[in-house]
Amino acid sequence: MEGMATTVETSMRVAVVMQRRAIDNPWQSHVWEPAGILPCGPDETGVRLIVEGPLLAQWLHSGLPIVLRRAEAEGYFHNITARTPQVFVLWRLDGELAAPHYLTLSYDEASRWMDGGAQVDPVPMPAPLVAWLREFIARHYHPEPKKRLRPRSFLSPQDRRPQ
Repeated sequence: MEGMATTVETSMRVAVVMQRRAIDNPWQSHVWEPAGILPCGPDETGVRLIVEGPLLAQWLHSGLPIVLRRAEAEGYFHNITARTPQVFVLWRLDGELAAPHYLTLSYDEASRWMDGGAQVDPVPMPAPLVAWLREFIARHYHPEPKKRLRPRSFLSPQDRRPQ
């Protein structure tokens, strides 16, 4: 249809390192957190233990998609212009293991997830994702030009009505 915006999406598969780290706390023995994002091949999927020790254990969750959508371009722009761009990981406990469920590079989408009560943690964005996101933003993000508001005091009284 003429005049309708087309949906633009692109995706990349990555692996997320989730870790269980021991803490010194009388009510809780450990915390779960995402520890890193790694590129992975298109056929790499699954979960495997990669580090096991008394104070730290890490699992690699491979094959998770990051999808870039034109509708989230402003949220990507906010992220990429921050001091440290982040990958936002929405994760849940699945039995005894924490598992990442969704990933986003959009500040806005991550905020909506958190507002909905989800467990979302940021992880520094690796260089290949930074380059990929910058390219997407360059093609698809065009900020709205700021409109200059004319001072209303220079209008005649009958023209000062709200518009």
